[in-house]
Amino acid sequence: MKFRISKEAFLDGLQKVQHVVSSRTTLPILSNVLLVAKDGRIQFTTTDLDVGITGSVEAQIEKEGATTLPAKRLVSIIRELPSSEVEVSVDAKNHASIRSGPSFFKIIGLGEAEFPPLPDFEGAKVFKIPQATLRDGLKKTSYAISTDETRYVLNGIFTSFRDGKMTLVATDGRRLAMVDADLEFPASHETDVIIPTKAVQELQRLLGDAGEVVVKLSDSQISFTVGDSLLASKLIEGNYPNYRQVIPGDSNERVVIGREALLETVRRVSLLSSDKSNSVKLVFSENHIEVTANSPDVGEAQESMDVIYQGPPMQIAFNPEFLQAPLRALDSADVYLDLIDEMSPGVLRIEGTFLYVLMPMRVTN
Repeated sequence: MKFRISKEAFLDGLQKVQHVVSSRTTLPILSNVLLVAKDGRIQFTTTDLDVGITGSVEAQIEKEGATTLPAKRLVSIIRELPSSEVEVSVDAKNHASIRSGPSFFKIIGLGEAEFPPLPDFEGAKVFKIPQATLRDGLKKTSYAISTDETRYVLNGIFTSFRDGKMTLVATDGRRLAMVDADLEFPASHETDVIIPTKAVQELQRLLGDAGEVVVKLSDSQISFTVGDSLLASKLIEGNYPNYRQVIPGDSNERVVIGREALLETVRRVSLLSSDKSNSVKLVFSENHIEVTANSPDVGEAQESMDVIYQGPPMQIAFNPEFLQAPLRALDSADVYLDLIDEMSPGVLRIEGTFLYVLMPMRVTN
């Protein structure tokens, strides 16, 4: 195979697929990117057997063909090339010669026949979702995915297609983020799946603000087609916990707080939260919050904020990182913090369908 391609296009194509490549694989072929040259395009594919991704860019194809080359090394080489045009030729032994200006590299690849194919989605359920809707939903929930591998069903986003809605949920047992979006699909397509973290991360890199993403669902796999890119992933098997049980019922009090101001205040005050308790305390009085943190060995911090609050004096403590995470992911001017008492979970909401449940920490005076 032989082709010419601009350095920028080559690098762009590689970077869209390189994150899937595992550095801890026992199969050498999984460290490689599959390159297919045909019909005026170069197609790039990588997989770790759980998640696979493919995309393509334009190129001048002089001789069609396919090979696999070490992905990370190829990215490093293309990134450093001195000229904007790259010429690649691959011989029958899968030795690739790369020329750009005065530079020449030769790297040894493996035959494409060994490369595992991506799954087939023949007869799968198909959903069409606005890219902006899915991107926004993942941004508002993905930070709450559990990283505890012993609770593997929580290592992804629970995605429910029911009653004309798509619901996305992520939880690690100490907090829960959820968002709903209206979506048209036939009743026969109603289903619940768990999309693993790695697929969520790759999908977030692909999604834009315009157009649709085509989602295909089989019994154990899911795929997302975004423009020229296709992402395929295994689903997490198992039963997701009943997340609706942890959403508190009616709250006693609602606090209206400026999102950006709360984020910055908590970030500053948490600099002096102790490693042991890792909490910030919110003390509420009429139209006012005092945010405090103290560490016996280091010192203390406090900052006051004006808010809208008409309830009785109350205090509650939260993990500062867990409190900041949704504030970073949202873009509304104000957030609503619904409270029952200092021992019950707080619920953060905005205008719309998003909610975030946060377990309190023991208040220390």
